[in-house]
Amino acid sequence: MRFTNQEDNCNLITRLDNIVKGDKISHAYIFEGSACIDKKAFAESFIKGILCSRNLGENCGNCNICSKVDHDNHEDIIYISAEGGSIKDADIIEMQDKLKTKPFGERNIVIISDCDTMTVRAQNRLLKTLEEPPGKSVIILLSENIENLVQTIQSRCVKYRINYFGSENYDFMFDKAAKVADMILNRQPFYKVKKEVDDIMGSSEETAAFLDGLQVVFRNMIIEKTKGISLYKNDDIINNIHAVETARKQIKEGVSTAYAMKKRIKYGKNSRYKV
Repeated sequence: MRFTNQEDNCNLITRLDNIVKGDKISHAYIFEGSACIDKKAFAESFIKGILCSRNLGENCGNCNICSKVDHDNHEDIIYISAEGGSIKDADIIEMQDKLKTKPFGERNIVIISDCDTMTVRAQNRLLKTLEEPPGKSVIILLSENIENLVQTIQSRCVKYRINYFGSENYDFMFDKAAKVADMILNRQPFYKVKKEVDDIMGSSEETAAFLDGLQVVFRNMIIEKTKGISLYKNDDIINNIHAVETARKQIKEGVSTAYAMKKRIKYGKNSRYKV
């Protein structure tokens, strides 16, 4: 499976390769990643691996099917995106009607971009489709913040996080995130934390990579907590996971990266640094 510019997600790519080659394709997936990541291209590469007529489990990138996917005009792919700021109930009704149509090939596939913007009513309607998926259809949700989706949708999808980390700076950014996470949870003064992150605030891409790293570190701490090996309070860790997601949302809305980071770094429930 060929994912352009996705070398930094090698483990995920390998898993998706094995899913397609082993014909163990689920009916629903969530691909979560920062705004700067082309999640649609990632999803389409996965879809080409499923549909490509030339290679089992790999997209050749040259056949008629792959070409149609690349140009967004494949007959069996349904695209949904937020128009007017959100995905509404009517959009999901239209999707459900299209899924009732027999595919030209083996299966219908849906890509829902900006799924975070679905209204509650739209999410509830989508849930009905996820509970009773028609035929061999596949629904792929593209999300910046999975926490905006109701838990019942999350539980019915296979979830993958697409990290921004480039292969060259992965170790640096992850180490930086781990150090900052420890500083936050140990309630270090903000000026010290700011000094640590100032050198990676030059662009939205670098900030997104750092936030990816920070989220991975905090989520790993949650896992460690369940094993009794984390030194930090569970509430503090969860507060900071939510803070990272809020920072992502603010940056997407146009708030400066420096401001979003400053206003959303939390230090625990009782900290004097909480905002």
